[in-house]
Amino acid sequence: MTDADATSPPDRRAVEDFVFREARLADEHEYAAWLRLWTDDGIYWVPAADADVAKMSVIHDNHHRLTTRISQLETGRRYAQAPPSRLRRVVSNLELVGRVGGDGPNAGDWVVAANFVLVEVRRHHKTTWAGRVTYHLRPVDLRPVEEPDDGGFRMSYKEVDLVDRECDLPTLAFLI
Repeated sequence: MTDADATSPPDRRAVEDFVFREARLADEHEYAAWLRLWTDDGIYWVPAADADVAKMSVIHDNHHRLTTRISQLETGRRYAQAPPSRLRRVVSNLELVGRVGGDGPNAGDWVVAANFVLVEVRRHHKTTWAGRVTYHLRPVDLRPVEEPDDGGFRMSYKEVDLVDRECDLPTLAFLI
């Protein structure tokens, strides 16, 4: 990746392809492939209350915790769902917001935000989840290509801001 590539906004289609692929992998419970979309310093956060409340979370996982969570889901060592929920989400209103500033580990990552609606069906019961998701996407040089359609990004951060996060939430036994 050249210096010009690092400062130029990413190709919108590549960003959309990455976000849509991430959603599909989560919906289809392809967790090992979903985990490969992350950087080693990635953070996955689903806040439980207003942003003013210090980091109250439904989920707040680093890469190690995500790896453990995925391992438990795939090996059956910990009960999650049997059978797993059927999931489908629609991602829309995707925006390239800007870049992460400062000199922290995510400095220079691209900030992308989108709205989503997710339908979960489990044992003949339907639950609708909706919210705003914010990604930090880090451009990476993938030569040779590790995944054919990953767009040259990895997620260093994903925040899922549920519209009903202050209500009683059912158990999240899947990746939202």
